[in-house]
Amino acid sequence: MSVGLSGPAAAGEAGGTAAAAAVATRSLLQQNSTGSGNPQIIAGGALDEELTQLWVLQCGFLVFFMQCGFALLEAGSIRHKNTRNILLKNVIDACVSSLAWWAVGYAFAMGRCGNSGFIGYHYFFSANSPDTGAFWAFWFFGWAFSATSSTIVSGALAERAQFRAYLIYTCFISSFIYPVVAHWLWSESGWLSPKRIPDCNVRAYQPLFAGTMGTMDFAGSGVVHMVGGGAALVGAIMLGPRLGRFNEDGTLVQFSNASPANMALGTFILWLGWYGFNAGSTQCFFGCMPVAARVAVNTTLSAGASGLTCLLLTVLNGSPGDIGPLLNGILAGAVSITANCALVQAYAAVIIGAIGACVYTAAAWLLRKLRIDDPVDAAPVHFFCGAWGLLAVGFFATETSTQQAYTYARDWGVLYGGSGKQLGMQVLGIVCIAAWTCTLSLLLFGVLRLCKCLRVDKETEQQGLDITQGIGSGVRGCCLTGLPCFRA
Repeated sequence: MSVGLSGPAAAGEAGGTAAAAAVATRSLLQQNSTGSGNPQIIAGGALDEELTQLWVLQCGFLVFFMQCGFALLEAGSIRHKNTRNILLKNVIDACVSSLAWWAVGYAFAMGRCGNSGFIGYHYFFSANSPDTGAFWAFWFFGWAFSATSSTIVSGALAERAQFRAYLIYTCFISSFIYPVVAHWLWSESGWLSPKRIPDCNVRAYQPLFAGTMGTMDFAGSGVVHMVGGGAALVGAIMLGPRLGRFNEDGTLVQFSNASPANMALGTFILWLGWYGFNAGSTQCFFGCMPVAARVAVNTTLSAGASGLTCLLLTVLNGSPGDIGPLLNGILAGAVSITANCALVQAYAAVIIGAIGACVYTAAAWLLRKLRIDDPVDAAPVHFFCGAWGLLAVGFFATETSTQQAYTYARDWGVLYGGSGKQLGMQVLGIVCIAAWTCTLSLLLFGVLRLCKCLRVDKETEQQGLDITQGIGSGVRGCCLTGLPCFRA
């Protein structure tokens, strides 16, 4: 079905036409880069390459800064007696994922043109990798995404998971589960990738499935958030609820949050980081700023609309307005727009965010009914809203925006005249990502539980992981054995 536009919407389409012209200009400049003119200022020239590397690095820094947001949000959402433990796990996550990405993660995720459609197999431990600024900039950007995916899990397993279990599953997600999905959708040889290049000499995009764009996930609703959220969901199920979380009749027992201030600050930091996450996924500078600008606006609108919708749903459900639903609503909207942020118009971003709030609210309610305890609602926010974000591409992606984001367009959203094949590809991507992530996570957490390495014992959980695991109180600092102790 084609959607007619008038007024502001028509003006938006006019802007899209101008942006498409910018893409055409960039393509023309690339073709003529060896001709006359100053090669320093045209696309593909030295200056363009340097600016692209700078852009990717700066956005990567913002994505990494999201680790601070996750740490504050999770520490504020749980109880005081476990705050240091969850902060320790968040910091360890960044360290473990960096080595895992360097050792095998990047090789599995990207590799190089001509690799298998299932998994990459070049540049293990960065061996024989190109020693260029472009390679290292994109390596860093990819690692920041990998670390984000793995750290999503920690909040869902908070207050009851063993530390060694956290180390094991963080390493496994960063080094294998996430990289394989990233290879499928984002590499030059991935079987679901819109940027698949079957002939490395021709260097032309050709998705595996004719008449489609592959599975379009511009910035990672599926690759990052569904992977992290799926692992979080399975982990929460395998761990079981926290002691005292549910009454015998299944009603939920509310636990006090350690710090609503940290929750709010963490969410604002995550919102800021999302601009690097989404806008940085343009991965180019010259001629790409129109896309980046629209991405930033769509991210803002979706997050805002989702936060307000989630708060409204909470009030309509008879509960008092509270900061928790508002904050999670903002995150749900940000996750929902991530896959389609470059492919939709502004009004569609508002709709996608509002629907994302409904998806989050319904998923959180369902998990509570099933007595699945997710302290920070990681699975409803990241897994379910990530799936919705991928699906929304099949409805709302426009031909103009798809052309601008990927430099070609073979199909787009059904609401704008698409054939429906792209919607089918988005569903295929959702099914494959969910099956891969949840199956491997089930095997991993199942083995950990069989080995009695997954959950702490009852006494440890009741006392709190900070004290029982020897890292002090979550409220006050403590001194290490053998060191002088200074107390106020």
